[in-house]
Formats: sequence, structure tokens, C-alpha cells
Amino acid sequence: MAAPNLVDPNFRRAVVLMLEHTDEGALGLVLNRPTPLVARDALPGRLAGALPGEEHVHRGGPVQPDAVIVLADFADPERAAAIAFGSVGIVDPEAEAADLEGAVRAIRAFGGYAGWAGGQLEQEIAEEAWIDAAGTSGDVFTREPERLWRRVLERKGGTFRLVARMPDNPELN
Repeated sequence: MAAPNLVDPNFRRAVVLMLEHTDEGALGLVLNRPTPLVARDALPGRLAGALPGEEHVHRGGPVQPDAVIVLADFADPERAAAIAFGSVGIVDPEAEAADLEGAVRAIRAFGGYAGWAGGQLEQEIAEEAWIDAAGTSGDVFTREPERLWRRVLERKGGTFRLVARMPDNPELN
């Protein structure tokens, strides 16, 4: 998750789920940026029916905003195209909505993603721009994304609880 000193507005108080991190670079999804787009209206017909009617597309990051990555909490993780952690994984983009019925406990679509070139994320971590925290499926599929950054910091405990309670702009305090 983004540390308070991260100045890039794309990641201000963002909670990012890392999907891939290699020597060549890293790819993740911002979990706490819902958009006004209703997923059923915005997604290709094949996947649209798999998402609940009220579910919105989330802005996964600034890279390729038209690209869609769908995550789900799989009842059978072997049905995922790839696993992020535990039973949370990527939905096969060729999947039909009917194939997912009963196979997923929760599902969410993300437009775009966050990306870093090789060594870039490591440099940002060395600069303390990111805070590492273990994720939960509740983080990915939260119904209160505006509270996610604070909630994850609170869960991390210690001095991070103080960071979680900082106002958006400490200079106004």
C-alpha cells in the first residue's frame, strides 16, 4: 500500500494487490478506486453476466485503462487462470458467465493496472514509498473501498495505526 509520502496522485492512499513481480518488472491492481461504471454495462457480454448487477468497475491503475482484469474468490482455486493469493485469482478472460456460476464466492472487475519497470518498484520500496501488508479476500472485494487504506494499516498494527489515523493533509491539522 502507498505510504503517506508517495506523491504520485495515481497511488495516493492506494492499496495495491501485486499480481506479478519479477526482475523484468511488476504488475498490480489498485483495490480502492471504484469508478461510476457499472460492470455489467462496461464489460464484454461474456463476462458481464458473472458480476452482480450493482458491482462497479474499479480503476486498477493508470496503465492501459481499457484493459480489464477480473478477480474472483474461487471456491476451487484450480479454476483460476492464475492465483494471486489463497483462493483469490484471475478469471480466465475467455470464461463464460455460466462457467463461473457456483465457482466463485466474489468477483470484481478492474480497468487498467499498475505497472513498474524492472527495478523501479524495488527503488520505490527502498525510498519507503510503499508499505508491505498481507492481503485478505475481504480487501479485494470490500464494499467500503474508501476505508480500505486505513483498515489495512490498522490491521498491520504498531505505529501503522498512527499513520492510519493521520488526516489527509497533516498540514491542516
